Amino acid sequence: MVQFGKKVVKYRIVILIISVLLLIPSVLGYVNTRVNYDVLTYLPKDIETMKGQDIMVEDFGTGAFSMFIVDGMESKDVVKLKEDIEKIEHVENVLWYDSVMDISVPESMLPDELYEVFNSDTGTMMAIFFDEGTSADGTMDAIEAIRKTAGKQCFLSGMSAIVTDTKNLAEKETPLYVLIAVALAVLVLGITMESFFVPVLFLLSIGMAILYNLGSNYFLGEISYITKALAAVLQLGVTLDYSIFLMHSYEEQQIRYHGDKKRAMAHAISHTFSSVVGSSVTTIAGFIALCFMSFTLGLDIGVVMAKGVVFGVIACVTVLPSMILCCDKVIEKTKHKPLLPDIGKLSQKVTKRYLWYVAAFLILLFPAVYGNNHTGVYYNLDETLPKELPSIIANEKLKEDYEMNTTHILLLDSSVPSSDVGKMLKKIEKVDGVKWALGLDKLVGPGIPSDMLPESVTGMLKTDKYQMVMVNSLYKVASDEVNQQIAEINEIMDQYDEKAMLVGEGPLTADLITITDKDFRTVSVVSIGIIFIIILILFQSISLPFILVGVIEFAIFVNMGIPFYTGTTLPFVASIVIGTIQLGSTVDYAILMTTRYKRERSQGRSKYDAVTIAHQASAQSIMVSALSFFAATVGVGLYSNIDMISSLCILMARGAIISMVVVVLILPSMFMVFDRVIVKTSRGFLPKRSQDKKKEKHTGSDSMTECMQ
Repeated sequence: MVQFGKKVVKYRIVILIISVLLLIPSVLGYVNTRVNYDVLTYLPKDIETMKGQDIMVEDFGTGAFSMFIVDGMESKDVVKLKEDIEKIEHVENVLWYDSVMDISVPESMLPDELYEVFNSDTGTMMAIFFDEGTSADGTMDAIEAIRKTAGKQCFLSGMSAIVTDTKNLAEKETPLYVLIAVALAVLVLGITMESFFVPVLFLLSIGMAILYNLGSNYFLGEISYITKALAAVLQLGVTLDYSIFLMHSYEEQQIRYHGDKKRAMAHAISHTFSSVVGSSVTTIAGFIALCFMSFTLGLDIGVVMAKGVVFGVIACVTVLPSMILCCDKVIEKTKHKPLLPDIGKLSQKVTKRYLWYVAAFLILLFPAVYGNNHTGVYYNLDETLPKELPSIIANEKLKEDYEMNTTHILLLDSSVPSSDVGKMLKKIEKVDGVKWALGLDKLVGPGIPSDMLPESVTGMLKTDKYQMVMVNSLYKVASDEVNQQIAEINEIMDQYDEKAMLVGEGPLTADLITITDKDFRTVSVVSIGIIFIIILILFQSISLPFILVGVIEFAIFVNMGIPFYTGTTLPFVASIVIGTIQLGSTVDYAILMTTRYKRERSQGRSKYDAVTIAHQASAQSIMVSALSFFAATVGVGLYSNIDMISSLCILMARGAIISMVVVVLILPSMFMVFDRVIVKTSRGFLPKRSQDKKKEKHTGSDSMTECMQ
């Protein structure tokens, strides 16, 4: 690798020119990558609810729907507004009571139940059907157009409206996430590094790697808004270590090759590459574990972030060294003494008082595990969005004025007789929390002959293959009550049509709960298993994988257990991905200290001396790394108004600090306790002479046994 380093040094100007030119296609790719703002679309395509969504698009020409509330408007003006909305591109149909009969006909001719569906004391409501899916670009464009057409007295609710508002909020905030992360990271690095200018170079090279990563997402087709928002911040936090390692290695090589900075950098690149590749493997493994989720948001995050780590490694050993050499004079002028505490005294205290830290570990273990297992999660994604968003205001109004929390769509075979459909609807309306069930047969009341219904209405609710029924639920999405309600409706449906499907936000979210609960266990097992094997191979040890993974898992339990004791409910994604991300990105701290501990033991040092020196040599680097990760994520967590992003960043920031504390205080204590076991179950922890003597002793005993035989 030294030859590779020499090539980088020699062609540093060419490397910088190429790296800048590559930013052009990267920016174009980033701008043209579609972003998905609906996480429910990441559910498996083969489940019944997702198949039902496809049927709605293919057979009814409607992929999404929204409830539209109009307050204080005369009927003739509502009719005009409805006509204007129907003209908007991607609006397939609008269902209001004038769809059934002209508004000049007395309202008394409408069935009472039907009149109550569309009207309240304050105004009226209509259902708008779109020709594309909930999060499709066409649907979101139509939402914006409807809002421009309607006045302030109109309110558009539903999942599509929430997705549109989430998109607008995310697009507004995402650039600020990067600015906040960069500003705080520069602050931490400026204090902890020996030059104020070096952090600028770090962030420039990492920034390029981030753009390469985001630009290459174009080839994936689309990414989720969560991935887009977190990718830059997470890649910065995870790959910053590599830049720090290169700089420290470069400084060490300058002492070795005094006056020859090019040679020093070539050797620094060689050392960094071998170390960073080993370090990045565990991080990539953590992200790859997310790809095993059947809820494919994990695949989305995992692929993008694994790719980001690879780009980070490449930039670290090519772009960054070129920048450092080209800006050498500026670096020298901005040098200062780093403001870091003296680790020497702390190292001795940790080693001498190791039993205290083992005791602390044992005392905290049970409450940490208990808290981790009982932390509450939520699945209703609009619950924590800012209350001033138009869609949230509309949903609240829908709940207050029309007692509507969510709407299920029931798809029946069109051959089911009207009499059976009527019986089924009566049973469904008796289910707890169901206010009404509206189908084609409900529209055909005593005063409305079926031939009076326009084809636009019948086609909206019935095709050659299927008929559609809308069911209004009083219960919140993702609540235990609505999940029980969905189960009861499914039982009733099966009595009349075994192939009937229940779709919509409520049923999709119920499937989400079931699927992600299974995914959590899968991802945990896979991530622990992969990293266990990596550590096993890296240290050729049977005991160390248990110790290192156990220590980091303890840090994860503490991190994930805190919300339980503070009464904080987390978004469901956090409970799945944070453990994997924290394990993959912070196990490096443990590996760094273990590597030095192994080196010192192999050189013949005693247990006490080996652990103390390992602690002194690595604790400072671990602190800088953890504080940088903390800085890159905590600001975003505190600023973001999207709780999905805010919670993930807060957990990552806190996880970095907790892992740092655990590795710095508890891991050395574990080495002290299990040193004898580690030495006996690992290769390379004893001086070669000792190992040779063991071999000779073992061989001698075998020979003696043979002679006796």
